[in-house]
Amino acid sequence: MKVDIDDLLKYSRQLTLLYVEDNEDAREMTAMILEDFFDTVITASDGQEGLKAFESEKIDIVITDINMPKMDGLELCAKIREIDQEIPLIILSAHNEDNYFIESIQIGVNGYLLKPIDIDRLTELLYRVIQKFKYSIEAKEHLHLLKIYQEATNQSSIVSKTDPKGIITFVNDAFCEISGYRREELIGKPHNIVRHPDNPKSIFEEMWRTIKEEKRIWKGIVRNRAKNGKSYWVDSLIMPIVDIHGEIQEYISLRHDVTDIMNPAKQLADAVKHLHSPILVYISLDDFEMLEEFYDNTTIENLQTACAKLFHTEFAKAYDFDKIYTIGNGEFALLLDKNLYFKDEESFLNQLRTIQNNLQGEQVTLEDTTYDVSILLSVVYEGEKILESARLGIKDMRKKKRTFMTANRLATQRQESAKKNMQTLALIKNAIKEQRIVSYFQPIIDNKTRQPVKYESLVRLIDESGNILSPYLFLEASKRSHYYSQISRIVLEHSFEKLSHIHEGISINLSAIDIEHKGTKETIFHLLEQYQSFADRITFELLEDENIRDFELIKEFISRVKSYGVTIAIDDFGSGYSNFERLLDYQPDILKIDGSLIRNIDQSDYSLSVVKSIVTFANEQGIRTIAEFIENEKIFKITRDLGIDCSQGYYFGKPLPSITL
Repeated sequence: MKVDIDDLLKYSRQLTLLYVEDNEDAREMTAMILEDFFDTVITASDGQEGLKAFESEKIDIVITDINMPKMDGLELCAKIREIDQEIPLIILSAHNEDNYFIESIQIGVNGYLLKPIDIDRLTELLYRVIQKFKYSIEAKEHLHLLKIYQEATNQSSIVSKTDPKGIITFVNDAFCEISGYRREELIGKPHNIVRHPDNPKSIFEEMWRTIKEEKRIWKGIVRNRAKNGKSYWVDSLIMPIVDIHGEIQEYISLRHDVTDIMNPAKQLADAVKHLHSPILVYISLDDFEMLEEFYDNTTIENLQTACAKLFHTEFAKAYDFDKIYTIGNGEFALLLDKNLYFKDEESFLNQLRTIQNNLQGEQVTLEDTTYDVSILLSVVYEGEKILESARLGIKDMRKKKRTFMTANRLATQRQESAKKNMQTLALIKNAIKEQRIVSYFQPIIDNKTRQPVKYESLVRLIDESGNILSPYLFLEASKRSHYYSQISRIVLEHSFEKLSHIHEGISINLSAIDIEHKGTKETIFHLLEQYQSFADRITFELLEDENIRDFELIKEFISRVKSYGVTIAIDDFGSGYSNFERLLDYQPDILKIDGSLIRNIDQSDYSLSVVKSIVTFANEQGIRTIAEFIENEKIFKITRDLGIDCSQGYYFGKPLPSITL
């Protein structure tokens, strides 16, 4: 079954999911998967808690495990069915037994998934279940439209008649007005004179089958093209007129212009789908959230209308396109034909940047309000799911504080990344369970004696094939789950235990996540108490992080561990988020100079100058220094001559599973 992911996400993200699972690991991992489909996921740890959540929250869909304490999943489903006969229920279980299937069918469960989750099977099942929501929403929209059309018909309709072969025999004034053609230009012509070429052929195949073969009324929304080339959409009703013998004499068509009331996002999605070689230019007002805080809804709507006109004027200087789509929430889009405007990629992208630069700072004035335009531009011209990719591009730019992005295939990459993250989490879970999270140790050398003074503890994961994986391949993924704190605890225990076997110190990396996590912090102080006589040989290397939420908590932690004799180092100093003001807060004992400054210090005057500044500052403050990434004798001598106290790098030793004295 081929699933339209965009169609699925369009509806699933509007729904609230209740997910019931008593196993914490399974609940957390599966919830991460489900959050890719639903914006709101409410979790419960047993049937009773799940029933309570269902009764108190507006739930649209339920996924539950079977075997749980207090109330199992099947009993939960039965009680929910007593309350709501229509809500979709999905069973997620490790059991594949007939009695579960039979009872599930009797209750009226909509789907059954076996653990571990097959992402494709999950996607197919959700797609089938959510179709009912789609049809319900569309039915409501159509009913609403039909009421509008009925009222409008009393005033005016776009009317035409054709003979049995589809040749126009009559049009009213409204038809001429919207199409731009004179009556004499239309009479005697087939209806495709106003038909837009991007309409799928299947629409008209279905239409002719309905009105000609089945002799029934056909209804549908059709995209037409006026004489001047502009598109318009009409909601059409075509009725065959038959004589007393059932023979078709003519067709009459009643239409209503729905261009203005048709959802712009739907218009855009339809246009993207039917354009053979599209270029999608997606525009977002950079500060729209701030605008919403300051202005009322009417002003916001007027502002978006004015911006759309400005964008149309500016882009129309370079391109011929149908329209600017005002999507809402400060977002706009336009479509270009790649065959016309993409002869040279670099030139095309440079032209877009020029247009963007011309728009930046342009003023839009509304009565007593003046707005300085600032936009983000996401452009997609390759791959599938170009609309989804363009929107993801806007989100990425906001995170990375960029204003222009080529977002080709971004949606596909994100989907692949999600699958990879699931696999990585499973890898981490098994490695923790089977004690395959290990510590490697790399020597830190005194520059004067060239002897080890301490060892940095570095985490590694051994996969099922015996391969040693660096933290780059699994640590970031672990931060999205509770596994990160488990890994930190394992590394801490390994590192403290190593102290009883060596005379040198051990250096351990700590992130803000570790310090802010209650369990990890408790582990640290428990180990400091247990190994109190060795604590003065421990160094905590603080990893700088822009996401630190509580600086006072970090300062309190530093003060407390120092009371045990622990020394504090700032890791990767000199790049990233490093700043001297932070040093006043942390009062570190050691600065580890970032490897990006050291690795090319023999070739870069800039790196040399920065490192000199750091060393001078450290010496004045009585802070020791360590140079990372010492790869050869030449770099070692430069850093030693600068007055750096210690060195770390492959020149003196790679990370190893044991310490060689």
